[in-house]
Amino acid sequence: MKEISIAIDGPAGAGKSTIARRIAQHLDYTYIDTGAMYRAVTLKALRLGIDLLNEKELEEIAGKIQIILKSYTSSNDEYENRVVMDGEDITEEIRVPLISQNVSLAAKAPGVREHLVRLQRRMADTGGVVMDGRDIGTVVLPQAELKIFLTASIEERAKRRYLELIEKGYPVDLAALQEEIALRDRMDSEREFAPLMQASDAIVLDTTNLTILQVIERILQEYQRKRGGC
Repeated sequence: MKEISIAIDGPAGAGKSTIARRIAQHLDYTYIDTGAMYRAVTLKALRLGIDLLNEKELEEIAGKIQIILKSYTSSNDEYENRVVMDGEDITEEIRVPLISQNVSLAAKAPGVREHLVRLQRRMADTGGVVMDGRDIGTVVLPQAELKIFLTASIEERAKRRYLELIEKGYPVDLAALQEEIALRDRMDSEREFAPLMQASDAIVLDTTNLTILQVIERILQEYQRKRGGC
């Protein structure tokens, strides 16, 4: 039976990466974290001291950068995802607050998106993938058989990010995180090129009051329905 493509979209902090990774592990699919790719470009630009409003220089970085996404089950049976940029593992570095605060600037550059979208489509050529981001169901994989749009209240998304950063040892302010997420929502939704948008055929899941397991169960139910029609 044909393996399908699963597109998971939604705003910052909606749980896309966590859910997409768990779904991919359950189905033995390839997980493609497109957000990590934009974070890698952001990290590269910041390291080089490039102004993130300089779209030409950002496009040059995106055209030259080498990004490899690795997924595997570790020796202790944990599902691991690593991001390698130009031969360097940057998995942890791209998750620091500085990158989160700046990634929307790099992601709105049309040239950056064009380069990375081509790469993302090549990664998904054979199907059997779970890809998450903000424009997967509308731009990157409009032909995806299953499209999910995850959302949650800004307060809930900020709380999740707050707990995640506190656990990693970063000093953060919850109110400031709420403002940051609201700003990212506006930037992602209002950008001219490939804005955050729900696909017309996407299934919307508000995760505000749902556990991770409940969300996964709902998506797997939809997956079984889609597979039944393949």
